[in-house]
Amino acid sequence: MHPSEDIKGMSSALLEDKRIVLGVTGSIAAVETVKLARQLIRHGAEVIPVMTPAAQKIIHPDALWFATGRKPIVELTGETEHVIFCGKVTDPADLLLISPCTANTLSKMAHGIDDTAVTTFATTAIGAQHPVLVVPAMHRSMYDHQMIQRNITDLNKLDHVTVLEPVLERNKAKLPSIDDICAQVIRMVSQKKMENKKVLIIGGACCEPVDAVRSLCNHSSGKTAIAFAQQGYFQGGTIELWYGKSPESVPKYLSVKRFQTVDEVKQLIETTDMSRFDSIIVCAALSDFIPEKQLGKLDSQQQSLEISCKRSDKLIGLIRSKTERSIIVGFKLGTDEKTVIKKAQSLQREYMLDSVIANTTSVLDAEDTHAWMVQDTKIIPIKGSKEFLARRVFDEIASM
Repeated sequence: MHPSEDIKGMSSALLEDKRIVLGVTGSIAAVETVKLARQLIRHGAEVIPVMTPAAQKIIHPDALWFATGRKPIVELTGETEHVIFCGKVTDPADLLLISPCTANTLSKMAHGIDDTAVTTFATTAIGAQHPVLVVPAMHRSMYDHQMIQRNITDLNKLDHVTVLEPVLERNKAKLPSIDDICAQVIRMVSQKKMENKKVLIIGGACCEPVDAVRSLCNHSSGKTAIAFAQQGYFQGGTIELWYGKSPESVPKYLSVKRFQTVDEVKQLIETTDMSRFDSIIVCAALSDFIPEKQLGKLDSQQQSLEISCKRSDKLIGLIRSKTERSIIVGFKLGTDEKTVIKKAQSLQREYMLDSVIANTTSVLDAEDTHAWMVQDTKIIPIKGSKEFLARRVFDEIASM
């Protein structure tokens, strides 16, 4: 067994049984392709490397052989490798990923020119209308060239072709992060259950100020919100994330608006056309009580402190009042299964929600979750990772 098998599926099964052709061209960013190939494998993919002659001057084919467990295709033979993997055949590869892609290769692709193994794979895949992801990396002056920009526009107009925008930094057009590239790969080869759907995720914790320096905060890792946003993105949705004060970082490919207080969430709701969202998932730890804020800083020498709080508005009711068409999924946290399921059923009826996810305080800060999806009298137990929970919920949303 090749050592690459040891890491297969270690991060996720999102690319399980998927075959990704990795085309490598002569950008200095080719040195990142070992990491990229390994990360794709960690998500379960089989990676087939293809290299241009210029790429072989930057990274030796043996490095990608080691990384993937497959000897790179460096020239086409009577085996017709380009047709086997990217032609009109019964079992083609799931995606052609060209990363990094030079200005030279990008322009040849736009004009149907193929004089390397990589460009021939590209011509074949585009002609067969297989998914192609192009990740440019070059000097900024090359990227800004008017004809290069026109070629990028022309490629993006083609069915099944996506050109991923590089990171523009000073005089460079650099590769996005490995995680960002992998996320786009997953999005392109996953089932498109949320395709053409606009999804709002409201997640993370609220922190209500007590004085100028202190706050009362709810506990929330933010992991559930990130898991839902990622899964919706992977399934083709247009995702907007409203995210509170939580330690989990937000992937760069997600659109995010930040909030800290329940009043800030309320303002977002009131100033947003909520009916434009097909689905709204509210998994945030929203404040139930708002302290009366004191001016300045409370004296830390006090022997005791009393804080007066008022009950906050139930924002999920405000959301429903702003949109009749949207599928709304709420969350309810409790201390035990029986009680929290009853409260979830009551919450669903009161605010006309499509579903409520009930869970207990035992899942706080945990990697996995044990929850119940409540839909009237129908109760679906879900046990597993937060990513698994998100996939199950999106399955239900798709069926609605």
